[in-house]
Amino acid sequence: MNIQFSDLIENAPHAPGVYKMYDNDDNLLYVGKAKNISNRLKQYLDITKLELHKQVMRTLVNRVEWETVPTESDALIREQELIKTEKPKYNIMLTDGKMYPMLALTAGDYPRLLKFRGKISQRRDVYGPYPSVSALNETIKTIQKVCQIRTCTDTQMRNRSRPCLLHQIGRCSAPCCIPDKQKYAESVRIARKILTGDSEPIISDLNKQMQEQSAKMDFESAAATRDKIIALTQTSNRGIQRKSPYTQNLDWDKNVSTLEDWLNLKINLAGVFDNSHLFGKQPVGAMITFNHNGFEKSGYRHFKLQDKSRAGNDIAMMSEFVKRATTRGPKLDLIIVDGGIAQWRIAKRAAPNTPILGVTKGEVRDGDEHFILPDGTFSRDLPKDSPLFLLLRAVRDEAHRFVITYHRAVRAKQMTASILDEIEGIGPNRKRALIQHFGSVRAIMDADLNALLHVPDLGKTTAKKIYAYFHQEVI
Repeated sequence: MNIQFSDLIENAPHAPGVYKMYDNDDNLLYVGKAKNISNRLKQYLDITKLELHKQVMRTLVNRVEWETVPTESDALIREQELIKTEKPKYNIMLTDGKMYPMLALTAGDYPRLLKFRGKISQRRDVYGPYPSVSALNETIKTIQKVCQIRTCTDTQMRNRSRPCLLHQIGRCSAPCCIPDKQKYAESVRIARKILTGDSEPIISDLNKQMQEQSAKMDFESAAATRDKIIALTQTSNRGIQRKSPYTQNLDWDKNVSTLEDWLNLKINLAGVFDNSHLFGKQPVGAMITFNHNGFEKSGYRHFKLQDKSRAGNDIAMMSEFVKRATTRGPKLDLIIVDGGIAQWRIAKRAAPNTPILGVTKGEVRDGDEHFILPDGTFSRDLPKDSPLFLLLRAVRDEAHRFVITYHRAVRAKQMTASILDEIEGIGPNRKRALIQHFGSVRAIMDADLNALLHVPDLGKTTAKKIYAYFHQEVI
């Protein structure tokens, strides 16, 4: 049985996603999520180590399928979706209407941090999901320490006559009693950056602030700022996207020269491609560039898929992005693609006059990569601790970081834009008028009634409806 199950999972990817197990009659038995699908499925090989209900389920498995997604959070969302719609027999969690905990920033002059479980469309500025309530609570604690965003309800805020305990311990700015819209708005801006993984600029600014406070002998303020830095750094270390550690000690000039010698070509500029989508939705691509001096940010490019028939097809998407980059972008002396021989071939077809290097994942995601050389031959003997290997891994990871960051931004923008579609009476013309007048959906959400009344051809009734929609109590 172990050998048979081993055959079923032999080609499972080393990537985040969900896996689905079926019986002989093609009934869906079980759905699970994984940060690394292959590693997770291997835990089912020894049936004696499984829970009792999973032991029974494993004996019935005849087929295993999987879906890869960009991030572990996306895997959580997809797992919930499948369990609720497909109702697999052996899933004993998430079948009673519960969902993974999420975090929202509400609308209004003084947005509130809000924990919830429910449909994303019911909330504004949603972040998550989080694997556990404790993980979510740690995130909230960090935001409170660094940004002092309130967590109380609107009713509690309106009825307070003096600041609460959270203000006394430095975790809330007490907008209930010490209102300062401008300062609070800046805190909310920082909170959004932290929640989307862009914490490095915040840490840098706090470090400068702490140094200035120390220079002025304001040691109490410097200590408070230091505590914010510690809290934010700990959150970053727990999993917020960071830059690749492999670039820290790279000698770019020497290593790129070694790459030139290995491939027998001259590199003034090399491009690395990756793409991303979520079940075919919001398909995007990206290219990062580097040379002897390191990453060349001026050459970085984002791509939105133009041929929508290619959405969800990684190989077809790669073809469009490489062709567009080489046609309109800077001249590349080398193209690096993340993927197997199919990706290498399609990139070669899209850019026939440019050498193509493929970086292929091996059995272990970080440490067993091998390469497809420009002549189409495979190389598996590059030492895993060599500077050249670390360089190639670093540029691949930078491309992955760049495209994932862009993909998240596109998803967030489309999610926010769709909010206007939820309001009855807002058709394409009124939506266009609102965007032209305010510039963004965020500005529309924050606008007061008087501002909405000044939108041409919107009308008083519709303006009131929009204001009520975005400023109602969020429970």
